[in-house]
Amino acid sequence: MIEMPPLQYANVNGIRLGFYEAGPKSDTIPIVLCHGWPEMAFSWRHQIKDLSEAGFRVIAPDQRGYGATDRPEKVEDYSIENLTADLIGLLDHLKIDKAIFVGHDWGGFIVWQMPLRYPNRVAGVVGVNTPHTPRTSEDPIALLRKKYGDHLYIAQFQDLSRKADKIFDSRVEQVFDAFMRKPVPRKPEPIAASDGPPAAGLGASPKLNMAFPQMVAAYDAKFDPREKILSAEEMQVFVDAFRKSGFTGGINWYRNMTGNWQRSAHIDHTVRVPSLMIMAEHDEVLPPSACDGMEKIVPDLEKYLVKGSGHWTQQEKPGEVSATIAEWRKRRFS
Repeated sequence: MIEMPPLQYANVNGIRLGFYEAGPKSDTIPIVLCHGWPEMAFSWRHQIKDLSEAGFRVIAPDQRGYGATDRPEKVEDYSIENLTADLIGLLDHLKIDKAIFVGHDWGGFIVWQMPLRYPNRVAGVVGVNTPHTPRTSEDPIALLRKKYGDHLYIAQFQDLSRKADKIFDSRVEQVFDAFMRKPVPRKPEPIAASDGPPAAGLGASPKLNMAFPQMVAAYDAKFDPREKILSAEEMQVFVDAFRKSGFTGGINWYRNMTGNWQRSAHIDHTVRVPSLMIMAEHDEVLPPSACDGMEKIVPDLEKYLVKGSGHWTQQEKPGEVSATIAEWRKRRFS
């Protein structure tokens, strides 16, 4: 198992945020790695090592609600305004002017928002699997219910009685055993990228079982032919962390999707910084087709396809992801 740098803390935006840092402090444009759900900074362990050894300053936070970072009680504390402000607070704590923000899954949704809300603090953006899309014409939760039904995990997450949270909390090992596996490759169904927000299962194949709480509750690893992504030691890191934190903090990110959408009408969704979109060939939740047309709102965009990878790209194909980020960083910010 790859060792993480020492855990550090910063008091930012009303919370104590845990983060990891590696590489030379002389690097003037650090790389900030933002994880998705259900993950944490440990998901970037390979990139922290690879990119820091390549000479870059790398910072990976456990974001609000996860791991070593505080978990506020109120659902509204997990709004997009707070999630982006946490990252700016971390830059301020470290006395960093600008950074490149790299995000996977929900972290991707956050990093695409950073240049829209804090244009003077963002040098560039890298989306891993998660595309940037225009603002939808309707409430994204309503759109997702229309497309996938109430069984969709995101629709279930809107239930404030926390039924989904309790299923995951009572079966932590099953969650990661079921999720953290390589896919059985099959061609995803093409779905237009304007149908919903990227972190919401945009473009997901209709063949995919999206009722994640029920899937986890019924899961039996003995009948799963897919290859595991994590070693036993890596798996235990995730299990131990989520047994302590629970899943509610991360799920609260989803519970703010309607409110985030309502408050974003005034924002120009054009990303005006150098950007890189790393896509995964076999991600059925965020397929490459979801990135079609991104150039319309991300004019300075490059795309790279990781072949043979499913959703957990930076852990499935760590060397390729690290090398792609490093090459782009050197070329665009030399």
